[in-house]
Amino acid sequence: MAAGKTMKDLQREVDTYISQFKEGYFSPLAMLARMTEELGELAREVNHYYGEKPKKSTETEKAIEEELGDLLFVIICFANSLQIDLEEAHDIVMNKFNTRDKNRWTRIEQD
Repeated sequence: MAAGKTMKDLQREVDTYISQFKEGYFSPLAMLARMTEELGELAREVNHYYGEKPKKSTETEKAIEEELGDLLFVIICFANSLQIDLEEAHDIVMNKFNTRDKNRWTRIEQD
């Protein structure tokens, strides 16, 4: 269960898992290909649930949650392999959104 886990916890958990194998992390290009593959699988599931393309009767049932989990795992692997702290990366992005893009969207009026 991921309840109460920080991003650092998730990164450590993935690193512990990957570290038990001689092969270790894939190269950045292989990781990018894997990420693209997982994103495609997520897109397919979203299209089945919300789009105009129903599943074939022969296709197995997968949840969007599972596909997001697969994508998150690969993103964490990618970050770990490049020694990127995802909490720091998140803080950088949020700072950008809260400064550069602070007036980009229409805010919900507060009472």
